[in-house]
Amino acid sequence: MKSTTLRTVLIAFITLVLGYYIGVNKINIDWKNFKPHVVVASKEPPPSVTHVDFSPMWDVLAKIENSYYDKTAIDSQKLLNGAISGMVSSLDDPYTVYLPPKQNDDFKQGLAGTFSGIGAELGMNGKQIVVVAPLDGSPAQKAGVKPGDAVLKVDGQQTFGWNLNQAVEKIRGPKGSNVKLTIQHKGETKFADLQITRDTIQVKSVVSWVKSLQDISQIEKKSVPVASQKSKVAYVRLSQFGDTTNQEWVNIVNKFSLELQRDKEIKGIVFDLRNNPGGYLNDALFISSDFLPVGKTVVMQEDRKKERTSLNVTRSGLLLDVPVVILINKGSASASEIVAGALRDHKRATLVGETSFGKGTVQTAEPIGENGAGLHVTVAKWLTPNGTWVHQKGLTPDVEVAIDTKDQSHDAQLEKAILQLLK
Repeated sequence: MKSTTLRTVLIAFITLVLGYYIGVNKINIDWKNFKPHVVVASKEPPPSVTHVDFSPMWDVLAKIENSYYDKTAIDSQKLLNGAISGMVSSLDDPYTVYLPPKQNDDFKQGLAGTFSGIGAELGMNGKQIVVVAPLDGSPAQKAGVKPGDAVLKVDGQQTFGWNLNQAVEKIRGPKGSNVKLTIQHKGETKFADLQITRDTIQVKSVVSWVKSLQDISQIEKKSVPVASQKSKVAYVRLSQFGDTTNQEWVNIVNKFSLELQRDKEIKGIVFDLRNNPGGYLNDALFISSDFLPVGKTVVMQEDRKKERTSLNVTRSGLLLDVPVVILINKGSASASEIVAGALRDHKRATLVGETSFGKGTVQTAEPIGENGAGLHVTVAKWLTPNGTWVHQKGLTPDVEVAIDTKDQSHDAQLEKAILQLLK
């Protein structure tokens, strides 16, 4: 948060995480009679790791170099990445990741809102690749991919035991190319093969509208009292907390503020955070500030020393007195949980929908080396203003509404949120 070049990020269990790797400082190597295919630059290890005996690793590398039958298959950089992967897996933390240059670039493109692929945030359930959420309007969504789907195969290859990096590399590809996913919808026993054509994914963070209830196609009119049919609601959907989110948000909030002053028929705002996998912590703080007074705590961070720091509102918001209902579901993670938790703890919003994902740790992104690699390392856990840690538990909604996957004719969660505003 202290540097724009090292922006603190919250990575959804999903999406955006590209592989089980961890960055390490290069270690001073003294191999006698060993000449690898790629010479690794030497660097003294930091004092904190000088007590570690790395000689077994060098022995293994030397034996591979001298004994492995297929010399053409030996790639020193891959060997190094494999060693790093083994180290990070011992942490049992899927959010601390080392991203080689290509994967790090892919990650940055995702937060920037443009990449080539099918448009689905991925995560892990044990050793199984799962879909956190398909992006709105993406090839994945159009093909029938849903939050919670298990990805069993990619182009016929079993995915069980893959890490996220492997899954993303296999699923992403050039625009116009095809990929076949064998998926299992959550709660179902049958499998489905989905042929998906990759495309350039351009993610617009914010979508909004103001409509009278009689004009909202996603709700059943019979559920709305006749006297309220001409009432209006403002709706804003946030799909991620990325590079362009804050500017998009400012444009929408300025527009909403003027409309709310002018049109007294608007009963409040439905703030849709469903299937939002997270992103930048700073964005969560910025957006929460439009609903909360200056000085109010948005989130607390607890570091490795168990010391807590409160991150508070520092700017004047434009939506301080507007009734708000927030929609969440199992695809709402990380930064979206911070916003939802802050507004509920301060009694500024009612949560409607399903229990959220439950990702309660904070990562910092740092560049590694000079070739474009990056390290995302977990530096703290975050808690809601009331001290709740949502990790692996999620936020339980005030009004629980499940989506009927067999009936797509209307949005029961949006409908319930609107009825809450009419109370």
